[in-house]
Amino acid sequence: MTVLVKICGLSTPEALDAALDAGADMVGFVFFPPSPRHLAFDVARMLGARVRGRLAKVALTVDAGDALLEAVVDALRPDLLQLHGKEPPARVAELKTRFGLPVMKAIALEAGADLAVAARYAGVADRLLFDARAAGGATRPGGLGKSFDWRVLQGVDPGIAYMLSGGLDARNVGEALRITSAGGVDVSSGVEGATGEKDPDKIRAFVCAARRGAGAALRAGAQ
Repeated sequence: MTVLVKICGLSTPEALDAALDAGADMVGFVFFPPSPRHLAFDVARMLGARVRGRLAKVALTVDAGDALLEAVVDALRPDLLQLHGKEPPARVAELKTRFGLPVMKAIALEAGADLAVAARYAGVADRLLFDARAAGGATRPGGLGKSFDWRVLQGVDPGIAYMLSGGLDARNVGEALRITSAGGVDVSSGVEGATGEKDPDKIRAFVCAARRGAGAALRAGAQ
């Protein structure tokens, strides 16, 4: 069972280096002003250059307009766009064509009924990200440290590869992988010492725990 590990919301060279050295597969950079992890373009350009092709760079936006997306792509040179707002399938298809980049679409989950939305993106998005639904009045749709009942994903085949997010950390990522068949895990607040401040030790611990959890899930599935 090969599981992709994504560390999201990076904003410093130290945190980025921790993700690189720990063996993460993807690093995410946030371009959404209400988020405490929002990046200025000059910082994004510096961090993006520091990656030097060692893993995939993901640009996270929320219902962004074309001008913002063009600026993001110019600064970061991402390998993947992550759309974390209410972007409809037509918008996903439009952006794939416009920028020539694969797109991961976040889907907010609270109950099994929410999975019906995912089917609309099969054949359009390249990957889905199932995240916990933010509470009413929240200023941002993710990165809140909130999880959902992972059991709603048991046996689910959305017709497209998917990753799991929402409230994950080194202590629970193994259990999350055991319950679901997620092909990847995405963490932000779960590797922070304070909101918006990544902890290199927690990054390393999360990547290690995810790798162990993936191996355990594979062994359990073979029995």
